[in-house]
Amino acid sequence: MGADEKILDLRARTERVRAGGGEKAIEKQKAIGKMTARERIAALLDADSFHEYDTFVQHACTDFGMQGKELPADGVVIGTGTIGGQPVAVFAQDFTVAGGSLGLMHARKITKIMDYALNMRMPLIGINDSGGARIQEGVNALAGYGEIFFRNTMASGVIPQISVILGPCAGGAVYSPALTDFVFVVDNISKMFITGPEVIKTVLGEEISMEELGGARVHCELTGNAHFFAQSEAECFEQIRKLIATIPANNTTPAERTETVEPHTNRYRIGEIVPADPTQPYDVRDVIRSVSDDSDFVEVMELFAGNIVVGFGRIDGRTVGFVANQPLVMAGVLDCDSSDKAARFIRFCDAFNVPIVTIEDLPGYLPGVDQEHAGVIRHGAKLLYAYSEATVPKITVILRKAYGGGYIAMNSRHLQADFVFAWPRAEIAVMGPEGAANVIFRKDILAAENPEEMRQLKIQEYKDKFANPYVAAAKGYVDAVIEPEQTRQCLIHALEVAQRKETILPKKKHGIPPF
Repeated sequence: MGADEKILDLRARTERVRAGGGEKAIEKQKAIGKMTARERIAALLDADSFHEYDTFVQHACTDFGMQGKELPADGVVIGTGTIGGQPVAVFAQDFTVAGGSLGLMHARKITKIMDYALNMRMPLIGINDSGGARIQEGVNALAGYGEIFFRNTMASGVIPQISVILGPCAGGAVYSPALTDFVFVVDNISKMFITGPEVIKTVLGEEISMEELGGARVHCELTGNAHFFAQSEAECFEQIRKLIATIPANNTTPAERTETVEPHTNRYRIGEIVPADPTQPYDVRDVIRSVSDDSDFVEVMELFAGNIVVGFGRIDGRTVGFVANQPLVMAGVLDCDSSDKAARFIRFCDAFNVPIVTIEDLPGYLPGVDQEHAGVIRHGAKLLYAYSEATVPKITVILRKAYGGGYIAMNSRHLQADFVFAWPRAEIAVMGPEGAANVIFRKDILAAENPEEMRQLKIQEYKDKFANPYVAAAKGYVDAVIEPEQTRQCLIHALEVAQRKETILPKKKHGIPPF
């Protein structure tokens, strides 16, 4: 065979592999709104940037009729490319080939690209679309999952890991996405569960659809297992591209600093967003947009635990992570889910050297039997641990209420915040004026001729003393009391100063968070 014939043979072999499971399988995939594995990679990455590896890998299974059965690329495509010019590693399971099932060689392709990503310090993106373990391969398939999980753990905090669920993801397969940093899902396409509806019906006698059990909305709104929700695969890929453009490529390379673009102050006027009445709600995302470059904000876990808002933005061209109480939802209180959500986000920012800006306005932790029995003590402690452990620049702005344990938990000076700013209307106290007056002045109120009048007088007395930031400022717990319009400039200066921050920690293997 001559050189030209060898090239033609290579091209023919490549085309056969790229055809995946064949025309009928591809048509079936597209009929339910799904792209093929290679189409997904092409849509996600920069044009013509993808380089595929292990194209001709084949399974080695000889049991249960698998001997001699050809599975193109063994049902998974791996390679490297770029997003916005930044190198990334990617794998995409091909559902048209044996349902994207995972066998030993399939897993080894994935672990190879995971090793590439870790060794070359580039983000890893995994597109999951698989029927699960390849039953014919038995324990070899389970071994493959275990090797993937181990690498997810080793790469954690070193490179960003992104999971994209674009089809079924069941059984042991769900644990790899759960170990990664960000999980993206698409409405009516993504499915994640440990045991499917049929098993649940058989074991428990309960009937439930795949969508109700583990659909995209379930994991974004109820479980918190997913971080980004999209209506289509195209929208999902655009979300990923925006995230990759915002976060660092690894834990030693800072996110690219961009040109500063002033916020849209004609739309987001910071002095007019927050009502003077501390009982009136507002959207804290408008405050974030009033201080972030170009008023841009990449919100994470938007649909879960809405009483706290987390996400990325830029200030003076630098990427920062925002953590903010949301008065629109449950008055912005902290509870089990919001504590988990914020703590995980803070730990990502700390691992990848992203400064944290905390916007505070909350009446404390949510009281109640349900929360106590759900373990709010343990969950709330995660937030305390995450802030205390973080060594990145930590800046807090107290807008209005900062009561009780919530004041401490939201990156207070006592957890080693680098800068704490407060607006003049800030109230820093153990509890709200009404509750405090009832406790402190109980005897005076009961003994008064007009108890309600006395109660109101005592509430005002408490407000005069604590419904301002100056008591805390007098003790050095607040660095500066600032006008709302000064907030962005104070943040810019604080970030500039704090970029030189160094923290010396006690020598230890690792801490023990309240998982």
